[in-house]
Amino acid sequence: MNEKFIPEVSPPVDHPADALCFAFCGDDLLVHLRDEGTVVPTLAEIGESALRIEREHFLGQDTNNGPCFAADLQEDAEAPDGMAFHGLRDLADRLGEELFGIGGRAVQIINWGRTHRFCGRCGSKTETAPSERAQICPDCGLMCFPRLSPAIIVRINKGDQILLARNHRFPTGRFSVLAGFVEPGETLEEAVAREVREEVGIRVRNIRYFDSQPWPFPNSLMLGFTAEYVSGEIVVEDAELAEAHWFSCDELPDLPPAISIARRLIDEFVEGAA
Repeated sequence: MNEKFIPEVSPPVDHPADALCFAFCGDDLLVHLRDEGTVVPTLAEIGESALRIEREHFLGQDTNNGPCFAADLQEDAEAPDGMAFHGLRDLADRLGEELFGIGGRAVQIINWGRTHRFCGRCGSKTETAPSERAQICPDCGLMCFPRLSPAIIVRINKGDQILLARNHRFPTGRFSVLAGFVEPGETLEEAVAREVREEVGIRVRNIRYFDSQPWPFPNSLMLGFTAEYVSGEIVVEDAELAEAHWFSCDELPDLPPAISIARRLIDEFVEGAA
C-alpha cells in the first residue's frame, strides 16, 4: 500500500515542470530506461517533445515525487530519443511498488476517460466534474465514475501443498494461484467457492480474507483469500487454464512477480512451511 500518495482531482494552479507525467500510448507507458533504473519523464520533458497529449488527468501528490499527472497520447505516438514505450506489467519490477501503483492508477483513469467521452444513456458529449473523478452528461445528468471490477484471488492449501495453475496467457512455465471476477449477487466468499469449482472442479472450506491490491489489467481490484481443500479431483476448465497441480514448497515452478498479491500469497505459504 502506498501511504505516501494522496489522490486529488484538482491540479495545482501552475503545472510544475518537474511533476511526473505518466504518459501512455494505448496501454504502454513512456519511460527512460537508464543504467540506474527506470525513470518516469516530467511534464517539462513531455512538453519539450513533439508528443501530442489528447487528454490530461491530475492524479494527486506523492510525498517522494511531488505532483503526478497522467497523459493520454495520440495513437501513433513515437517515443522521443532516449525514451521508450513499454507495457506497465513488464515494468513492474523496474518501477518498484510505489511508481507501479501510481502508473496503475494513471492507466485506469486514462482508459476510463477514453470510454466515457459520451453519455451512455443519451449520447451527448460529457463534461469533467469540477471537484470529483467523474464525467457528467450536461443533457440528462448521468454521472459516470471510473469503473472497478472486483476479482477474487485464492491460495488453496492441502496439507503441505498448494494448488497452482497455468493460465493460457501466462509465459511458458509460469504458475499462479486461482483468480476470477465476482459476479452480480455474489458475496466474495461465494465467488471464491464458485471460481475454484468451475476452474479446477474441487471444493474448499475455511475461506479467509488475506489482503487486497489494485491491479490495472485492465481495471481490477484483487481481493485475496486463503482456503482449505475439502474434496474432489483436479479437472481443469480448458477454456481458462492449461494445467493445474498440487505443489510443495520445495518444488515450486516459475512464479508471478514479487510485486503481485499472487506472489505474496505464495510467499506466505513458503514462510509458514519453513
